[in-house]
Amino acid sequence: MIFWTAFTLGLIGSTHCLGMCGPLALAIPMSTSQRIVMAYQALKYNLGRVLTYALLGAVFGLLGMSVELAGFQKGFSIVIGIFLLFAAFFSLNWESKLANSSPLARFFQIIKKQIGRLLRNDSRQSHLLIGVFNGFLPCGMVYLAIAGAVTTGSIVNGALFMMLFGLGTIPLMLGIMLLGNVVKPSFKKVLRSIAPVIMVAFALLLIARGLNINLPHELHFWEALQRDVMCH
Repeated sequence: MIFWTAFTLGLIGSTHCLGMCGPLALAIPMSTSQRIVMAYQALKYNLGRVLTYALLGAVFGLLGMSVELAGFQKGFSIVIGIFLLFAAFFSLNWESKLANSSPLARFFQIIKKQIGRLLRNDSRQSHLLIGVFNGFLPCGMVYLAIAGAVTTGSIVNGALFMMLFGLGTIPLMLGIMLLGNVVKPSFKKVLRSIAPVIMVAFALLLIARGLNINLPHELHFWEALQRDVMCH
């Protein structure tokens, strides 16, 4: 089962990555002598992120499965959706608050130290490992995708949801790494402004699912659009 919504969320949500992961991606040592080698290194970094996202999806898919077995899946979906609406409309800086919370702050500091060490280490595995560690850093779009992974209620589906989300982020991030600073700051600002719109749309979708409003099963937008419309 393919979650086209997850891929679309990553594709559109990667505009948010320009501000969060863009500076780190541009700081990664890349081979400038051969374009093919440079593209290979950039791809390894991005695949590293996807591996971490898939792992997070499996973990939170397990959480969703536990919630579903307990009979709270619908209510949980509504609560997540309402929280995302508040975060979008009231500009809650929940990424920074979560990153600075005492239980997680130490963990994020360890991750950053490992990334710093890898940035100074020009080995064959460094690009992949930087991506793996980068996947754990706080990011609003990743948390949004995790919310979707939780609602799948399955370890496998949760991992698949997050993997497709990660694959959706690759085209833009790969382009940024290969083009460098060609993209103007004003254009990056416009792209980042799309993030709240995505958050609202996803929040409404989660709430609608929790309320049993007739929506495409498992967020399959594209499959639903291909069906014939029945009128009475």
